[in-house]
Amino acid sequence: MNWDDVRVFLAVVRNGQLLGAARALGINHATAARRIDALEASLSTTLLVRRTNGTSLSAEGEKFLPFAERMESEMLGAQEAVAARDLALSGTVRIGAPDGFGVGYLAPRLGALAEKYPGLRLELVPVPRTFSLSRREADIAVTLELPREGRLKARKLVDYTLGLYATTAYLANRPAPATAEELQQHRLVGYVDDLIFSPALDYTTEVLKGWTSDLSVSSALGQFEAVRAGSGIGILHSFMARRDTTLHRVLPQIVLQRAYWLVVHEDLRALRRVAVVADYLAGIVAADRAIFS
Repeated sequence: MNWDDVRVFLAVVRNGQLLGAARALGINHATAARRIDALEASLSTTLLVRRTNGTSLSAEGEKFLPFAERMESEMLGAQEAVAARDLALSGTVRIGAPDGFGVGYLAPRLGALAEKYPGLRLELVPVPRTFSLSRREADIAVTLELPREGRLKARKLVDYTLGLYATTAYLANRPAPATAEELQQHRLVGYVDDLIFSPALDYTTEVLKGWTSDLSVSSALGQFEAVRAGSGIGILHSFMARRDTTLHRVLPQIVLQRAYWLVVHEDLRALRRVAVVADYLAGIVAADRAIFS
């Protein structure tokens, strides 16, 4: 069995198609197809079901996948050990995070880590979605919930709060609500309901059972910008909203609490570069814990 064949197999599984895998690996489609054919021939079985719209795992492919992932983990570990990369940390680490945390907090703080390890390449993907660590969509994920399944290792980063905010200009033209019920007399900003990617984000009913958004935006940053522009009252991350002097806290007695979790796949947690980045994230958040409350 050839490791290069297995590497292509994993890329196809994670991309869902041969073409996407080939692009990710920097090879052509025909080479990727030959690699899969060679792997299947060496195992005398079919691992992938190929269709016009992509690929899926066969029953034998499902059985083979965890072995392939362990092989990948061992190869990565061997590369680090043989090259003594602990001394001069290098390689790529991709971090997936919700957009509010990723842009509003993390992005400005990654430069210090890159400065310390010039050979380390950091990729931050701050988008409102979940990340599959088993498919290697990210090496490290910051999540809104503790994972309940999969070969994942998680640790709590921090609890954070959210509150109701509006611009002083918006409130100058109408009386601020004195109760949650009076929010119904205002323009409200919230999520697009059917695009909420985590139950932790479905918090409008905790504020007001009859909450109806007049402006729905599918990302935390989008809602933040909409509220900043005077579009109405929204539920914003306090660590972001407090920095903006144009924003005013509405109904300050209403405080929502959520948590961020740091998650790494079990196969990657022993890799030095992944461990260093994960520890750095945990360390800076611990030092800044007060701003999240």
